[in-house]
Amino acid sequence: MGKRTRSDAVETVRLNRYLSMCGVASRRKADDLIADGKVEVNGTRVRELGTKVHPGKDHIAVDGKQIAQIHDHVYMVLNKPKDTITTAHDEQGRTTVMDVLHSKRRVFPVGRLDRHTTGVLFFTSDGDFAHHLMHPRFEVPKMYLVTCDQPVTPEHVMTLRNGVRLDDGVTSPARVSVSPGSKGKQLEVVISEGRNRQIHRMFESLGYIVKKLDRIAYGPVTIKGLPRGASRPLTNGEIRKLREIAGSDHAS
Repeated sequence: MGKRTRSDAVETVRLNRYLSMCGVASRRKADDLIADGKVEVNGTRVRELGTKVHPGKDHIAVDGKQIAQIHDHVYMVLNKPKDTITTAHDEQGRTTVMDVLHSKRRVFPVGRLDRHTTGVLFFTSDGDFAHHLMHPRFEVPKMYLVTCDQPVTPEHVMTLRNGVRLDDGVTSPARVSVSPGSKGKQLEVVISEGRNRQIHRMFESLGYIVKKLDRIAYGPVTIKGLPRGASRPLTNGEIRKLREIAGSDHAS
């Protein structure tokens, strides 16, 4: 028996999922593309939503354009600097994270960080990977270093740990520790949810102003050794661990 190649080791997947993995569209939008006859597999137009394809072997085209194979995907981490917008293009001409990343490949940010929030931000061309990381069901832990305008009381630390009532419901319990020597103004907070401006809103609801917010870890990936504004590819080990945490079983 001949040696198994990497592509042989990958099982078949549904076409809509494959298109999502390749960053073409969400699975629902991919179904629309298939139903509209815009997708070809090995030169044949398909309309069957249940069609399965073999990554690494089958050639997929959308609107006549070949799409990248999933093993060609890019996975990167940026230590996002302050005063950058998490978007591909800003109509007001402000600096975006794409200006800082300088990627030669087409990638998109996984989730968002506010303009003044710094730290770990992922970029990828793998839509399926991004979906799993951002989906609240998979609860990928994210650690933030939060600096407040005044010391946070022990009572409020306990409130953060138990869950804070916001206008969109009570937050899940957070892991909270006060940084030594900060006189209670700086805390490490770990959350697994991804609500809009969640950290800011949690502290604001308790009467504090977040002066500085830095995401220092996202799952197993930290900003250790990565200067502000610098980026690097994720290691195979990091990708594998993120997939395990986020419930994505697609082989990297």
